[in-house]
Amino acid sequence: MLKSMTGFGKASENFQSKKITVEIRSLNSKSMDLNTRIPSQYKEIDGEIRKKISKGLGRGKVDLSINIEAIGDSKAISINTELAKKYYTELKSLNDAFGESTQDYMSLILKMPEVYSHSKEDLTDQEKTAVVQVVQEAIVNINDFRRKEGEDLEREFTERIEEIRALLLEVPKYENERIEIIRERMQKGLEDIKSGTYDDNRLEQEMIFYIEKLDVAEEKMRLSNHLDYFLDTMNTDQAGKKLGFIGQEIGREINTLGSKSNHAEMQKLVIGMKDNLEKIKEQVLNTL
Repeated sequence: MLKSMTGFGKASENFQSKKITVEIRSLNSKSMDLNTRIPSQYKEIDGEIRKKISKGLGRGKVDLSINIEAIGDSKAISINTELAKKYYTELKSLNDAFGESTQDYMSLILKMPEVYSHSKEDLTDQEKTAVVQVVQEAIVNINDFRRKEGEDLEREFTERIEEIRALLLEVPKYENERIEIIRERMQKGLEDIKSGTYDDNRLEQEMIFYIEKLDVAEEKMRLSNHLDYFLDTMNTDQAGKKLGFIGQEIGREINTLGSKSNHAEMQKLVIGMKDNLEKIKEQVLNTL
């Protein structure tokens, strides 16, 4: 089943006198591009958290934040008053510069990084485990989000692929008419031959050109096979990059079919195919 690279996941857990909250956001990217905002006391497990994210999400532009709130009586947590004052001064200065009305700064300040001071006790194994478990739960939640988005992608891809197939099935109805047009041109060329006004090399080139133009059987067959392959690949894990490559092959066959069409109605069909393929390519960029 397909997954989108766009997603959001959140998880919270109480540990002793703290509430640990993890939020993960992701957008599309060619590789894993991870940015973390982690409280200083958890920096020693930053590497472990990054491994969890990379393994759980595959790729994408990912932002992870871990926030800590004090709950109940806590001797280990206190407000960093000096830092809170600095935040207040900066926020008020920005507010005055923009001419906004007075704001409730406290609710903003308490959410800012490092406002809560923690006693310099060692990070216990139990707390490490608790933090990693919350991160893992947030990963599960964002993957659920990505799967739901992936269902929409799958429906759209299927619709676009079948639309291209329907247009491809319309091609044969114009092939006989196209052949008649080319036959008339060749007959005119033969009349020129009878009158003696022809060039041997030019005649040979024209014959080769029209013979190649007449045959689009291979292009139709390959395009049909690529469409089937695209649909089959959607059922594989982390199919986004592979779908991109298949889309390129579909585009090559459509372009070749268009160059050989030599018929107005067939060209219209090709344009319709290209339009659907472009919409597929746009969404493939957001597919894991």
